Amino acid sequence: MAKIEDKVDLYDDRGNKLLGDVPLTAISPVRNPAIRKITGMVSRLAAVDLAGLEKKLSAGAIAGKQMVIRGKKLDVDIVGNSESIASQVKEMIQVEEGDETRAEIIGGGKRLLVEVPRARILADYSAAKTNVCAAVTQALIDTFDISMWDAYIVKSAVWGMYPQDPAMTGCVVATLVDVPISNEGPGFALRNIPVNHLAATVRKRAMPGACLSMILEEAACYEMGDAVGPFERGHLLDFAYEGLNANNMLYTLVKENGQDGTLANVVYDLAEKAKADGVAKPKVKLESGYTVYSTDDLQLWNAYAAAGMLAAVMVNCAAMRAGQPVPSSIMYFNEMLEQETGLPGVDYGKAQGSSVSSSFFSHSIYGGGGPGVFHGNHIVTRHAKGQFIPCFCAAMCIDADTQYFAPSRTSGLYGEVLGTIPEFAEPMKAVAEGAKEIM
Repeated sequence: MAKIEDKVDLYDDRGNKLLGDVPLTAISPVRNPAIRKITGMVSRLAAVDLAGLEKKLSAGAIAGKQMVIRGKKLDVDIVGNSESIASQVKEMIQVEEGDETRAEIIGGGKRLLVEVPRARILADYSAAKTNVCAAVTQALIDTFDISMWDAYIVKSAVWGMYPQDPAMTGCVVATLVDVPISNEGPGFALRNIPVNHLAATVRKRAMPGACLSMILEEAACYEMGDAVGPFERGHLLDFAYEGLNANNMLYTLVKENGQDGTLANVVYDLAEKAKADGVAKPKVKLESGYTVYSTDDLQLWNAYAAAGMLAAVMVNCAAMRAGQPVPSSIMYFNEMLEQETGLPGVDYGKAQGSSVSSSFFSHSIYGGGGPGVFHGNHIVTRHAKGQFIPCFCAAMCIDADTQYFAPSRTSGLYGEVLGTIPEFAEPMKAVAEGAKEIM
């Protein structure tokens, strides 16, 4: 690991100090215990929709939409036997006594949370989904004494369209990470999680949502080789200021502009903060009176700009009570910041560039989705790495269900099940506690 000497103070989403003088290396995804736990659980957790499975079987519905075989239905009380099913799944999944395996009933038997032990992830994280699918299928066959002639119905209802469809459409076992075939390239697994899933997991709280999103984004940057050598410090600074409210900058920017501020006000306040801290320094004053600024620390400037970008998105989206303006907010924040200072926008222009294409895809001519269905693996959002997607997550947390693709519509299962895990529900506090362990 490159030598990094920077230290920051970490604050929560209410402006309360969590931990002071934190070395940047203590929040690194490869060192912080909480982040390592979060990323590990992301690849090993599965949420099973038991109520949905019971409904599918009772209707003869298998695999994907509109796939119903009339006369081939099974009336079985899955919810009523959820405790027994959970016990069997745990016994089948467990490798050693006392390992990480768990199978917990949630929502009165309607949902099942399964954590697959690390020993089962040998090379491919897909083992979490496939092993749970297999265990649930077998548990149902044994519990209800399903004959060999009807076993295929259970298997199809659980697994969905697999193996005909590698994406497993219609599967009742949900994981945050998508199947490998859906990843855009090496290291993209943790970036391939729709922001709605994360927004639902943190109960639609903007700053924790942005934090959880950025944990996964930055961890992915480590996996894809983006945070190696001289680039590592830049990623950690971005993560600290935008994702973890370092030095309470993000909270302050939002609070000071939340009442009647505009996107431009956030730009001005961020620029003044950078000047006061010596991060932005006057370079030359033109005849017009306009001052061009420079910086001795481009990575720290980028971190300041990233925090300002998230603050601007939160202020602007909250004024509208909608997540829809997130691409344009990103675009014009960076445009105005560049005009105000002469310094580059977030991710040295890539955030602004990505905002143009994501705006087109979310609500322009194409109109194929909304901000909530985007993720860092998407073709129009993957270019700005780390700082971009957390803004989308915060926007959908703020959104007052104005979107057709709202978290409640697309990600209810994730919120109900994964929201019960402390590290997922309170990521800012978890990272601070993890940093304290290794300081």
